[in-house]
Amino acid sequence: MVHADSSNFASGISKEGAYKHVLEQAEALFQGQTNWVCNLANTSSLLWHAFHSLPSPSSDVNWAGFYTIDPKKANQLILGPFHGKVACETIAFSRGVCGAAARDGSTKLVQNVRAFPGHIACDGASMSEIVVPIIVDGEVKAIIDVDCAVKSGFDEVDQLWLEKLAALLAESCEW
Repeated sequence: MVHADSSNFASGISKEGAYKHVLEQAEALFQGQTNWVCNLANTSSLLWHAFHSLPSPSSDVNWAGFYTIDPKKANQLILGPFHGKVACETIAFSRGVCGAAARDGSTKLVQNVRAFPGHIACDGASMSEIVVPIIVDGEVKAIIDVDCAVKSGFDEVDQLWLEKLAALLAESCEW
């Protein structure tokens, strides 16, 4: 059985190696478990520990988690499992990086959030952000949201691996 050691990362691990570890551990954790709350909670922990095992800018991640589609209000996200400071509880599809990713169903890699129209400053320390939708049967079910306290905190490597993680979550959870 997988346990807390899943979130231990080797010293000196590469970014690609950390993401590979996240995916491998997530797959193991999801075996026999399809509850999206449980799987998103463990995944947010894996991501948090992965980022903080790496050098800057990855170690400058100040929020890693999820928003899900709000079942009570159309075109709105509601806060899901995360690591970091308290966060905005709801986000309309018309607002911010998260709303744009949910509305468009596409990844948003933003190097400077202050230059993004309609950015929501849940944490004023956030300077860059990546948001990846989790899509099931053509419909956005949730988004992965990661914020960084430095500009240009994310790159194409982050996008590639977070999109792989989103695909794994899409197929591993009962939404």
